Order: sequence, then C-alpha cells, then structure tokens
Amino acid sequence: MTPRCRSASATPSASHACFVSSRSRSADQGVRSSVVRLAPTVHGPGDHGFIPALIAAARRAGVSAYVGDGANRWPAVHRLDAARLFRLALEKAPAGSVLHGVGESAVTIRSIAEHVGRMLGIPTASLSLDQAAEHLGNPFLARFFALDVPVSSSHTQALLGWAPQHAPLIEDLTTGDYFTPQASVRAEEIWLPRHDPRQHSGH
Repeated sequence: MTPRCRSASATPSASHACFVSSRSRSADQGVRSSVVRLAPTVHGPGDHGFIPALIAAARRAGVSAYVGDGANRWPAVHRLDAARLFRLALEKAPAGSVLHGVGESAVTIRSIAEHVGRMLGIPTASLSLDQAAEHLGNPFLARFFALDVPVSSSHTQALLGWAPQHAPLIEDLTTGDYFTPQASVRAEEIWLPRHDPRQHSGH
C-alpha cells in the first residue's frame, strides 16, 4: 500500500497529489502499489469512530439528530470485509489501482439517526449545521455528518472478486456493541478530549 498522507490540514486535492506521487515513487522502485479508499464508516466491534460519536451525542442530549433533511448519503463497510479487501489488494491488485472499500454505497444519515433513536428510546430531530455542531460538541463532526458522499465499489468487486459478506451498518448497530455505555465513553474520549469525565454517558 502507498504511505498515508499524514498532514491533518491536507485538502482533498493535496491528498490526491500525495497518493499520485507515492504511487509514482513506488513504481520507480519496482514496487507494485495500490490505494484502498475506505468508507467513512468502517464498522464492527470496538468501533470508536463517527457513528459512536453520533450515539454518544444522542445519549447526552436525549435526542438523536441529523443535519437538514438527513437525505445525505454515506458509504459504509464492515471491518472484516475491509480486511479481506486489503489482503486481495496485496495479492493481486494491478499496479496503480485505486480501490473502494465500500460495502454499502449510500446509507442516509437520517436512517442512521432514526435507528439510533429507536435503540435509545428517544426522539429524532433535524438540526441546522450550527445546531448540530453544538449537539455533537465538535464542529468538524457536524460538517462531516452533513456531507453527501455516495460511492460505488462495483469496479473494485469486479476487479478483485471481492464481495462484502458481513453485516451491513444498520444490522451491525442492532447486534453489535454500539449502544453499551462503554462505547459512548470511548467515543467521547476521542471526539471530546476536554470533556469532564463526570459527564460521560452512563455516569
């Protein structure tokens, strides 16, 4: 795999340029390289990413929220399906391949928020971007949850014979560990680093 562009302030165009440069250097050195672009939600046990942050905010506020009409779409992939894709990429991806690690192309944020509401037994509400920033305690998260980023992995599946086999996101939210108090605590420790530990969900 190509090295990750690590600059936290990198723009999408700068990140793309970094990947192109890395692939070129790898090719010059006789290394077969490829890029796996993962969905923003890679779900599975012990997840402490964006979805646990959404659940933690719903616990704190007593309402599960989405931005605007919530019709914006997110791709998602189960962690075990992503792991298999990385193995296949190492084994047989053509040099210079750009692969999409996506099991579901377009899960709406509203459907996620509504499921969170059902699981927690709380109402669901639409918020403005500014309201969502306050609700989530993190303006970056609010902007991120407002993105509409559908992605297809049909080319990747055809190229490598990869087919996602594990639980889709909503099913994983139902059967996994997402709604334990510990999951919300993990998310708050990452996304709310200055949060008073006495205010953690479940305390």
